[in-house]
Amino acid sequence: MKHFKMSIAALLVLLAFAPASGAEQGEEGTIFTLWPLVDYRESPAEGFSNLSLLGPLIKYQKHGKDRDLAVRPFFYKESHSEEQAESTYFLYPAAHHESTPEADTLNVLQLFRKDTYRKQEEDELEKSTMLFPFYISGDSDKYGPYRAVFPIYGDLYERFWRDEYHFFMFPLYGSTVKRGTTTNHYLWPIFSTTKGENEDGFGVFPLYGQSQKTGVYQKRFVLWPFYTAEQTGLDTDNPTQKKFFFPLYAATDSPKKTSRSYLWPFFGYTEDRERNVEEVNYLWPLVTKVRGEKRRKDSFLPFYSHEIFAQGEKSWYLWPVYKHEELNSDVFRQEIDRVLFFLYRSNHEQWPKDGYDRRRTALWPLFLYQKSPGGVSSISLPAPVEPILDKEGIEKNWAPLWRIYQRRWDREGNSASSLLWNLYWHERRGDDLAYELFPLISYRGTKKERELKLLKGLISLKRTGEEQALNLLWLPFGPKWGHK
Repeated sequence: MKHFKMSIAALLVLLAFAPASGAEQGEEGTIFTLWPLVDYRESPAEGFSNLSLLGPLIKYQKHGKDRDLAVRPFFYKESHSEEQAESTYFLYPAAHHESTPEADTLNVLQLFRKDTYRKQEEDELEKSTMLFPFYISGDSDKYGPYRAVFPIYGDLYERFWRDEYHFFMFPLYGSTVKRGTTTNHYLWPIFSTTKGENEDGFGVFPLYGQSQKTGVYQKRFVLWPFYTAEQTGLDTDNPTQKKFFFPLYAATDSPKKTSRSYLWPFFGYTEDRERNVEEVNYLWPLVTKVRGEKRRKDSFLPFYSHEIFAQGEKSWYLWPVYKHEELNSDVFRQEIDRVLFFLYRSNHEQWPKDGYDRRRTALWPLFLYQKSPGGVSSISLPAPVEPILDKEGIEKNWAPLWRIYQRRWDREGNSASSLLWNLYWHERRGDDLAYELFPLISYRGTKKERELKLLKGLISLKRTGEEQALNLLWLPFGPKWGHK
């Protein structure tokens, strides 16, 4: 480790003191390369600088007040000073930390999560910690602080779609509360009781269970899932009755809907009077027919499927060979084409009123093409992961490690290309041009001057106006001719 630090320090010293032999400087910026050890680029006019060490492994970039620091694939941190925001990936997707003026969030493998929310009141914080499923703690505005150590003991409030959770030596005992209804479990899921205002019930799973609330609902099961029956919404204008004799027969009846299923889920039909839609299934999901005012579908899988719905449509051909999807509205349009799920995927988005469009096309594992709403296009190859996972963490932490070739360009003709992490690179900005094939040849041309170097300056030919100069052996002086 000591030798590594000394090597990095030596490279930085070389970067600072070697512009005469290895750097190309000008009013437009500085470029220094010593492939694959060091690559430094600076553009003072844009407030931009980037230092890369060991190809794509180490990166430090500044753009205005924004900062990016990477040690790939272990670490990537981006800081936005004006927004007071930071985002850090640790060996993505292992861990991610994000900080904003409103909250701090740490997530590790989707199992450990710690959140700190800054309330509007000064110096007041709301904290939540979870090591799923073993430990959860937090604060509830209604119930106060809570804590759970699974499976020993716990009290949880306003989590996981319930108002309250309580358990002791789970599955020995547990209870939930939702909208005033308390359900107690003993030796979950075998024994249960239900209590509430005008509400009661019990169950011995899977033998028998029932629950009811006067004027609201009635539910019952016998040898679940072979027989279930329920009446719900009795206090509404759409009381619904359901019966299920698994797998022979299922029925749903209400003023708004009628549904039947035979040998579930293969044969059945549904009449949805509220949405004015009728659906018939034969050997579901192979043959499906849907008819309605805003929805129409004909499906004969795996050969063909076509569905039309409000503001869009989608089709399958020889599932899963080819799929086409469309969304159309006054403010947003989208077309998606897929071949064999992720083998090929093209996504084109448009915002007609704003005049913007965005494209993303990927052919696994060969290439990825993207176009931003600002008109900047890029292509990179290979693309072994991007067609499958379109994630920011992949783009920042991993993708630069395997991208052998990259190219970016815009509508004005500006472009930048890189092969083998800048073994060869080519940049054009307006009338300015620069390129290099390390260590053989490099060129930089601006309106004021042009310079060609061989072997990183062993031979250098420079032209400024009508004056030309020849430098040899990396010396800062040499013969000149012509006039400035």
